[in-house]
Amino acid sequence: MDLDLSSIPKAEEVTSLAEAREVIKRQAAIIEQLLGQVKRLTQRVDELEARLAKNSRNSHKPPSTDGYDKPQPKSRRKRSNRPSGGQRGHKGHTLEQVEQPDAIELHTLEVCPACQSSLKGTAVRGYEHRQVFDVPAFRVRITEHQAEIKECPCCNHTGKGVFPEGVTQPVQYGVQVKALVSYFSQYQLLPYQRLQEVLRDALNVSISQGSIKNILTHCHGQLSSFDEQVRALLIDADVAHFDETSLQVEKRKYWLHSSSTAKLTYYLIHPKRGLAAMDAAGVLPHFTGRAVHDHWKPYYDYDCKHAPCAAHHLRELTYAEERFQQRWAARLRTCLLDAKQEVDTARSAGLSSLSRQRIDYHQRRYSRFLREGIPELPILESPRDKPRNGRVKQHKAKNLHDRLRKHKSEVLAFLYDFSVPFDNNQAERDVRMTKVKQKVSGCFRSEQGAVSFARARSYLSTARKQGHNLLEALVAVFNGDPLTFDSS
Repeated sequence: MDLDLSSIPKAEEVTSLAEAREVIKRQAAIIEQLLGQVKRLTQRVDELEARLAKNSRNSHKPPSTDGYDKPQPKSRRKRSNRPSGGQRGHKGHTLEQVEQPDAIELHTLEVCPACQSSLKGTAVRGYEHRQVFDVPAFRVRITEHQAEIKECPCCNHTGKGVFPEGVTQPVQYGVQVKALVSYFSQYQLLPYQRLQEVLRDALNVSISQGSIKNILTHCHGQLSSFDEQVRALLIDADVAHFDETSLQVEKRKYWLHSSSTAKLTYYLIHPKRGLAAMDAAGVLPHFTGRAVHDHWKPYYDYDCKHAPCAAHHLRELTYAEERFQQRWAARLRTCLLDAKQEVDTARSAGLSSLSRQRIDYHQRRYSRFLREGIPELPILESPRDKPRNGRVKQHKAKNLHDRLRKHKSEVLAFLYDFSVPFDNNQAERDVRMTKVKQKVSGCFRSEQGAVSFARARSYLSTARKQGHNLLEALVAVFNGDPLTFDSS
């Protein structure tokens, strides 16, 4: 704000009491303006410092944004007395011999190693077995299909033999090559150029980027029934996880929406983040179970039970404690972790719920810490002009406190029902590799490519969760018979 100080006379220019009073009046007005400006600038500096203080440990920011000045790790796990590494009794995994090898090479003993006597005709007393696990040299197998052409001697009609289903072109790739292309692109996340190199080096197959695109588009079309199937299974689930993350499509921000359980995964690419995209995904509008999410407000527009991610709350409470010295936040964080520990212990012991007494204890403790924290909450000075919507801006710590108080039953849902997880890690794991896809390839060049990726990735993720071999699952897709899944 520019202040005009030229109109205020200097002290030696003041000649009367009236002029002195006028000078003082002007100076008081300027001081008031300066104080207001200082207050606004101070508040702005606090906001910027608060933004800089956020990292992956105390906010929703991903670890990739921490840069080189990563915060010192502060694990919330309690130390145990067990040594690091594998524990006593842990079943190891190693390469073991098989009973029926594919081939046997016999190494005969013709001469005695000690005296050089001939051992021909000597009976064999036994064998020492050693097995080598290897794969044969890769080589593409080319099959030529020939359909006979004959002329009927009775009616002179010229007929032709029938080619197998799927053999429609003079030259084409088989289902195994198509499955490999889809696997490397949509699951192992190789960009087109590196995928071409893999096929050329491993199989001596030269394939154009246009052919790769056509194969992925074909895969997308073959999985149309899978979309309907997985959505129906998710709608019927008792507990489902939801999340969303941004992706670049044609140099524009799109959103990948995830709906998942431990056995199912469904992705949708959409230009919107909110309700329009969630409605288009088709799960939440009909879902009646427990939705686990990151407490983003649009989720609460759906008529289902909710369970906000407690891991997000722990990070926000850490931020409130470290940045704004909110002691209640530290106590409430301990309260949530203690409740989680007791639930985990009870679940490991085979129990299906806590006793009513223990549930009441954690509820009362949760409410007491929130109640005792009210005097600590910072209050922002209200602006002179009230906002149009009638809402006055609150401090971040106050917003967090209000949210945890208002949604107490949802925050503690894991305490009441052991089927409800403490966090939303299932959804975050399901969207993590889609971010890797963007890091590897930069962005999707077309919306169709992004949509094809989302559907194929949904199918492959679900197949992996249910224990299927992914290459066999893709071969089934290109044979026109994709796998069917269940929710158990």
